Amino acid sequence: MALVTSSSGAGPVIAEVEMNGGADPSSTTVRATVVQASTIFYDTPATLDKAERLIAEAAGYGSQLVVFPEAFIGGYPRGSTFGFGISISIANPKDKGKEAFRRYHAAAIDVPGPEVTRLAAMAGKYKVFLVMGVIEREAYTLYCSVLFFDPLGRYLGKHRKLMPTALERIIWGFGDGSTIPVYDTPLGKIGALICWENKMPLLRTALYGKGIEIYCAPTADSRPVWQASMTHIALEGGCFVLSANQFCRRKDYPAPPEYEFAGLGEEPSADTVVCPGGSVIISPSGEVLAGPNYEGEALITADLGKKCKHNMLCSSIVCSSVFHICFGIHFELLKKYTTLLTPFADLGEIVRAKFDFDVVGHYARPEVLSLVVNDQPQLPVSFTSAEKASATKGDSSAKSY
Repeated sequence: MALVTSSSGAGPVIAEVEMNGGADPSSTTVRATVVQASTIFYDTPATLDKAERLIAEAAGYGSQLVVFPEAFIGGYPRGSTFGFGISISIANPKDKGKEAFRRYHAAAIDVPGPEVTRLAAMAGKYKVFLVMGVIEREAYTLYCSVLFFDPLGRYLGKHRKLMPTALERIIWGFGDGSTIPVYDTPLGKIGALICWENKMPLLRTALYGKGIEIYCAPTADSRPVWQASMTHIALEGGCFVLSANQFCRRKDYPAPPEYEFAGLGEEPSADTVVCPGGSVIISPSGEVLAGPNYEGEALITADLGKKCKHNMLCSSIVCSSVFHICFGIHFELLKKYTTLLTPFADLGEIVRAKFDFDVVGHYARPEVLSLVVNDQPQLPVSFTSAEKASATKGDSSAKSY
């Protein structure tokens, strides 16, 4: 393995790449990267610049799929209460919480919009499928969303977070069933749920019902117990799970009094880690392929299935920010027979995982338990004119890739 240090941000972004990491882009090996990096808060243009540098680096390692954390564009407002429970007052237009929301609203992006066009161009330029966490702005309401792009530079559609958690409900609107897509791509069927949505069994089942194979889980949860949830989903769904979280220090947010952290007793120091990451890639058998990383900003990369002539799965890890680690089933064999590897995408591990448990197939009991998903847009205002109705925003008409 080789160690590569990024130049994309103020701090080091480190990725470990396989010895043959500069693989031929025509290879059918599915190489995926989850990005663990911080937003440049309140500066969306600079965050887009940082995203492009990270995408370029991941593509340089041969990655065909790049997954970013929750709210990477627009920012996750960690530590902010927007005045609620402190000084919020309907009668006070100068309330600090309202001004904080104005600034946060300004950093969000319209979908579609110029930032989406730029992200699509990045995906096309570096020939990757891109899954990007954003704060979406629709008029005066914000949504925590994930956007999907293909290597041809096309915006495919979005998923809006169906159920914001705790104080997130103060600042984010609620998604509906019209934006729960799974895209049938040459890499596999790709979809995403955001953070604690992944703990909603029926919502997961909706994705399983669409045949998801590469399950993306952008998150803001860095607790060790999150790893148990990701492993469970990989086993339950018989799918690869890619969870991306930010790594943030206090200095990645504006300094006080412009931005204040609440609930910590006292203002943390500039170098205090306020989100330690924990990004990870897990196989359908529950094996950790890469991560979890708690060391710093990193590009965490793994091949989603690869066979050698010994007919053994070589799911190689590609990241730790400090140590060279390999969770491959037979690392010594991999080192010995590097030149004998014949790379191709081995999504057959999904088939093997579903041999004894297919949650929406042979292990289902629809005559006893079934799920009905309302996938129609839930609009606060609708018009009887079909022409006007078809002009409303939404991704309900988005087709599989």
